[in-house]
Amino acid sequence: MLLEFFQWLAQDIRAFNVFSYITLRTMLAALTALALSFLIGPTMIRKLTAYKIGQSVRDDGPQTHLVKAGTPTMGGALILVAIMLTTLLWADLSNRYIWVVLLTTLGFGVIGWIDDYRKVVHRNPKGLSAGKKFFWQSVIAFVVVLYLAFTAELPAQIDMIVPFFKEIAVPLGMIGFIVLSYLVIVGTSNAVNLTDGLDGLAIMPTVMVGGALAIFSYVAGHVVFANYLGLPYIPNAGELSVFCGALAGAGLAFLWFNTYPAEVFMGDVGALSLGAALGVITVIIRQEVVLIIMGGVFVMEALSVMVQVASFKLTGRRVFRMAPLHHHFELKGWKENQVVVRFWIITIILVLVGLSTLKLR
Repeated sequence: MLLEFFQWLAQDIRAFNVFSYITLRTMLAALTALALSFLIGPTMIRKLTAYKIGQSVRDDGPQTHLVKAGTPTMGGALILVAIMLTTLLWADLSNRYIWVVLLTTLGFGVIGWIDDYRKVVHRNPKGLSAGKKFFWQSVIAFVVVLYLAFTAELPAQIDMIVPFFKEIAVPLGMIGFIVLSYLVIVGTSNAVNLTDGLDGLAIMPTVMVGGALAIFSYVAGHVVFANYLGLPYIPNAGELSVFCGALAGAGLAFLWFNTYPAEVFMGDVGALSLGAALGVITVIIRQEVVLIIMGGVFVMEALSVMVQVASFKLTGRRVFRMAPLHHHFELKGWKENQVVVRFWIITIILVLVGLSTLKLR
């Protein structure tokens, strides 16, 4: 909305042309989302506390978590509101990719909200059943993926790019693209959700990966930079940087309230939607392998649950003391802050490795 306003002003005052630059609008989106979250956050936390929308804690988990019981949850709604409003303000709303990402994020957010609402308001510990949750995630993901598949204009938009190699791209074909993209969107959504178990653990890696994806999106949507760096040129993908900026700003503000000891938890409404957002952006700019690298913490958390479940069903034994992985380290004696900060450090390293693929080809 603001972009259109400034473009109208630029017809008479050339100085307003500066707002046509994606880089500037990305920074402004980050700052706007940050400010909005700081303004809305305290009021939302008070409302959640007043309505007694508190977190329940597993009895079989680390005993240090028992003090977290009753802490307001569903705080991810704060992130969603900030991202949505900011993106609508600063993004080019004629860009179809912006709407794809916004609607995907909102759709997964609704699934998470229903799950959280049933848990904390209806006092149903199971919330939305795993089957129903997976079904609706799959419906949204397939609709998005099919849209992207059948509106692809260039072969590069459905090929899988191999990082560190300039000329290597795996032709997936329509079916391969649909399957891989579906797995990336749904898998990332659930992986971020599984990671969201300690104060600040999930949101900071999400911010870091989202910030890196802003760079990848800008390069992918810039024909000169894309050709120079050997990346597939995806017309109009650069506008996704604005969304990523909003995500980073909203995430950093949420961390202010979510850092240890957390005043509010993200809940499924935040974790599922943010994971889906990272996944669908990655699919659009064709950087699935890079997402696996940069989101290594999310991958490890998800794999730990899969290995734990498979091992227990097949052998009756557990590989980890508790899954997801962060609880395993807690039960080994690591303090919560140690686990969180060390996972942040790992993410910083992995994001830097992912960013290095821009040049190391």
